[in-house]
Amino acid sequence: MSWFENLKIEHLIAGLSGGVVSTLVLHPFDLIKVRFQVNDGSLIKSRETYSGMLNAFSQIIKKNGFQGLYQGVSANVAGAGSSWGLYFFMFNYLKSTFRDIQKVDNLSPGYHLLCGFIAGASTLTVTNPIWVIKTRMCLQVLPETNSLMQKEYYTGVLDGLKKLYMYEGIRGYYRGFVPGLFGVSHGAIQFMSYEELKKLRSKITKKPVNSKLNSLEYIAMAASSKFIAVTITYPYQVLRSRMQDTLMQDKYNGVADVFIKIYRNEGITGFYKGLVPSVIRVTPSMLYNLLSV
Repeated sequence: MSWFENLKIEHLIAGLSGGVVSTLVLHPFDLIKVRFQVNDGSLIKSRETYSGMLNAFSQIIKKNGFQGLYQGVSANVAGAGSSWGLYFFMFNYLKSTFRDIQKVDNLSPGYHLLCGFIAGASTLTVTNPIWVIKTRMCLQVLPETNSLMQKEYYTGVLDGLKKLYMYEGIRGYYRGFVPGLFGVSHGAIQFMSYEELKKLRSKITKKPVNSKLNSLEYIAMAASSKFIAVTITYPYQVLRSRMQDTLMQDKYNGVADVFIKIYRNEGITGFYKGLVPSVIRVTPSMLYNLLSV
């Protein structure tokens, strides 16, 4: 059997559409999450500080109107759509391929982890430049006319790709890539947990593993698998956001330096800044994407 027989375009389309729709609806939480993540306690004149999530919503709307909640949404949609599409496509292809190789109906947790890691690393390699742009668009402030900051202001994804390469080269495209690789384990843990929960459900109900889940089962499994993954892997997102932030480029010198300085200056809680809006954002997003596939 040819491995290419396991390639299914519907997985690509389903993942892509799920990523786009959920991102459009939930982007405001992502925006606030990023702004909390880069807040290291220092007072940066061009940035506002928030006392909490509701205060963040209030200040953003007061200053920029409702549209302010969607700053950076174009990059987020491009990144989420392509990431989910590629990830689901690769993950399901790899699962089918390994099942054929092993001649089994159900893969072990180890194989689910392997599929998740390969799919995640491949996806990140393609999409990391978009995530750099998304982080910066969520944080940027409209500069004054003729300001030196104009070169760092992105009007959209294509403008961001152009300026990022112009001023920082290929290296700029891959800022935060290393902690992003650590983050590959997020998807792997999430999908492994989801698959294992389906197996547990199969044992309890005596139904086939791939039998259709009811709505309550979908909600419980999606929320549980996402909660497990977020709790374990969230700190990498904080590290990545700070490495991608334009105003912090001179403050940190690599992943280890970011980690040490966050722990030294902010403690363990520093690694979980923005966790609440992140959980609010990703749980319904994950549920939608799983229902779409």
